[in-house]
Parts: sequence; C-alpha cells; structure tokens
Amino acid sequence: MKGLLIWSISKFFSIIYLLILIRIILSWVKVNSYNKYIALIFQLTDFILDPFKRLIYRLGIDTGFLDLSPIVAYFVLQLVETALKRVIWQLL
Repeated sequence: MKGLLIWSISKFFSIIYLLILIRIILSWVKVNSYNKYIALIFQLTDFILDPFKRLIYRLGIDTGFLDLSPIVAYFVLQLVETALKRVIWQLL
C-alpha cells in the first residue's frame, strides 16, 4: 500500500515535470497557440508557473527576457514531492 502510494506520487510529479519541460521547449519555438494540445499544456502549467512569475517580479529580480519561473517551480516541486513522500513513509 505504502509503495503504491509513493509510486503514484512519483508518477504524478513526473508528469508535471514533463509538462513544464514541454512548456519550456514550446517557448523557444514559434507555435500556434490556438492548437488545442498546446493550449492544454499552457492551461495545465499556468497554475503552477504563474505564482512563481509573480514572486520573481515582486522580489524585483530583473531577468530580462529569461523566464526563471520554471526553474524555481521545479525546485519547489522537488521539495514538495520529497516532503510528501517522507510524510507518507512515516505515517503508513
């Protein structure tokens, strides 16, 4: 039971990391934003990346044209994933 739950959490976060990576790659190439699959990727990652974009802006970090929010989001998600796995491991 414990192993299955931790495996499920790992897979969930792996999908999120993959979506963020695809979003990064899409930002480098010219894509049709009206494509339903591309719009879906943007919708799924916006709720994760937008808070980090606002945080970086509020901290006054000027990154120019480079968007650091995926990097910050990746590290924070890694911390959340690890903490969640440890809590589940300790409780179950």
